[in-house]
Amino acid sequence: MTIKEIQAEIIDEFSMFDDWMERYEYIIELGKSLPIIDAEYKLDENLIKGCQSKVWLFSELENDTIKFTADSDAILTKGIVALLLRVYSNQKPAAILTAETSFIDEIGLKEHLSPTRANGLVSMVKQIKMYAIAQQVKLQN
Repeated sequence: MTIKEIQAEIIDEFSMFDDWMERYEYIIELGKSLPIIDAEYKLDENLIKGCQSKVWLFSELENDTIKFTADSDAILTKGIVALLLRVYSNQKPAAILTAETSFIDEIGLKEHLSPTRANGLVSMVKQIKMYAIAQQVKLQN
């Protein structure tokens, strides 16, 4: 599935909920389904700077696509990172770098987060794109 198709699927899923309490519950459920990150990746170097809670993000290149693993010590944040990984994991670096993030606004996520969580969301997306740049360079060499 392309990033755009996954984003469209997420927008459809969020449109089924009547209010933001239901959407928060759904995001939390997504976090519970996030595969557990290996302890070896829960290092300070994998912490995302700018997040209120601790968020670890690790990437590796597998068959020209980036596979992300992540975790957080906060349940809502873990759900947000699960949502982002659903979109960006198992995609080619170039696709990640050119992908728009408008689905975040379309589902109303950023406007329903506290300012510090919204900043953390931006930091997560930036870090995903930074990993994509690094993996793109590896592919070119």
